[in-house]
Amino acid sequence: MQRESFRRTGIQMLAVTAAAAVLPMAAPSTAGADTTADLRVESYVLPAGAAVPSLEELHSAEGRERLRRMATAAEPGAALAHETVGPAASSAPLSRRPSGSPPADATTGVQQRAALGPTATAPEPARTMTYDECVKGLGSDKKFYVKSRFAVCNGASFLQTWTRNGQPVGTSMFNVRAVGTIAKNSRTITFQYYFTDFTTAGTTGAAAMPITTKATIPQSWPSGARYTRGGSMPGTKTFTQLKAQRTFKDTVTAKPGQGSGSADLLFAVYEPVISYTPPAPWKLSGALGGKLFMLAPRWDAASYLANSTGGGTPAKKGAATFSYVPTLTYSAKAGAEERGVAQHIKTAFTVPQDTKPYMSAKKVPGQSAKDPLHRLVNKTRKDDNRKAAVKQCKRYWGANYTQGGKLECDEYPFATTYEGAAEAEHDSEAKKFNFSVKPIPAAENLAGGNILRSFYAKNRIIDGMDDGFLVKIRS
Repeated sequence: MQRESFRRTGIQMLAVTAAAAVLPMAAPSTAGADTTADLRVESYVLPAGAAVPSLEELHSAEGRERLRRMATAAEPGAALAHETVGPAASSAPLSRRPSGSPPADATTGVQQRAALGPTATAPEPARTMTYDECVKGLGSDKKFYVKSRFAVCNGASFLQTWTRNGQPVGTSMFNVRAVGTIAKNSRTITFQYYFTDFTTAGTTGAAAMPITTKATIPQSWPSGARYTRGGSMPGTKTFTQLKAQRTFKDTVTAKPGQGSGSADLLFAVYEPVISYTPPAPWKLSGALGGKLFMLAPRWDAASYLANSTGGGTPAKKGAATFSYVPTLTYSAKAGAEERGVAQHIKTAFTVPQDTKPYMSAKKVPGQSAKDPLHRLVNKTRKDDNRKAAVKQCKRYWGANYTQGGKLECDEYPFATTYEGAAEAEHDSEAKKFNFSVKPIPAAENLAGGNILRSFYAKNRIIDGMDDGFLVKIRS
């Protein structure tokens, strides 16, 4: 196996570039009649919602330095979400900061599963996101918010300081947030753009400043894929026009049959670009930074996932997702059907030295985006994982460890992952005994397995190293 590709994480999020554009301008300058003054606009791209200095504060050297520090602290250049996986993860740097995620709601999850009895299942992933959810999820310091791999958003604040002979005379600002969503069993991704929080202070030429919004797909794997585009992208609008219109939509659809392998896998990078230039005689300068945000969509038509035939319509088979690492959640709370599984995994995460088989440097995967688990579909290898796990249960608890069928040998990492108990038999670079086994009540093991299988299906987890997932335990 290619171990390095195992550990790559990250599908990619929105690219927003504050780059100078050469656009025809006929708007009059607000700088007055003085044609000898050095009139400049310094551009800064900051996290959406960041608390920026006021014009009054920028009159001081301390205020200007604070703004420069904020811009320097922001990650420069094109960046993908920290949780990106697949080919897109190696096409640009990953964000250093984990994306925002929904708050934990363990109680609801336990109640839902308890009501389902032996058919315990993972919750349905979110497929919608409101503007307010995006704003709250991003907060004031995050570039990305991943509600699920079918509902993601990102954004940025674009701040301009207007200076005369090096001294600030005005400021202008606007925020851009983009929400990407995918309906169930759909190959169409919808991106909703929100232009908000337009403000000006002092003397500026912002009202007539043209702002151009584009969205490209610069890379595809395999290359040469074709996409159907729709929606109502704004093209070039002035600051004033965008302030009035505020929201726009872009849709991207990829037909099946363009991907690789039996799963018809197609990966891509989606890059929205924001560019602007002030009216003459103002000149744009400052930290432009390049492309800041990218999203990483993926399409598949895997036979082991839903809608593999398109319901009789081949052109609609398969579906889209975003290539981000989702999280499987188990509950260790009293009353949770999978409690034994959750308690076992919690021990493997927190005190691995207390697990069997013993291994001094044991550190099981699935705890971070840099070291996720990878789904395994091959039956022979899954059987190998189970046999290796049972062998260790018998070694430590004896041949009658099941106590007449009351217990079953639970293993982590799961037998349905490449990192299962037999990993070292198939990968010479894998560490031997980097897994944990424990006899647990059979009913709790069954519930844990049902939740895992439904999680694979509902989140469209594909086989192999181009996808991955994490595990989290609610206590």
